[in-house]
Amino acid sequence: MADLRAMWEVHKDAEWPRFSSPHEGELMMLDTVISGCVVCFLDTPAGFDLQRVEMLGTCLADLDAILPELPGDSREYFDRLRALGGILLEAHPHG
Repeated sequence: MADLRAMWEVHKDAEWPRFSSPHEGELMMLDTVISGCVVCFLDTPAGFDLQRVEMLGTCLADLDAILPELPGDSREYFDRLRALGGILLEAHPHG
């Protein structure tokens, strides 16, 4: 949990990377949804429901498909986002 909180603090303070990609809109949406899951997990003692777990899994699969196409200078941001989502799935009993 401490790793998740520390990584989240870094991510939420990070600036959106500057890059050009046809996937930028989708990446913004994935960032918003995954970040929302992190906030929900940290702020809700019971964690989150199965529907949110499934949504998170779908978002991570979509992110995994895009990551190889991203330029190197934007990868740190999105690799961290992927790691945050992965920690949530591992921590959730339905994940």
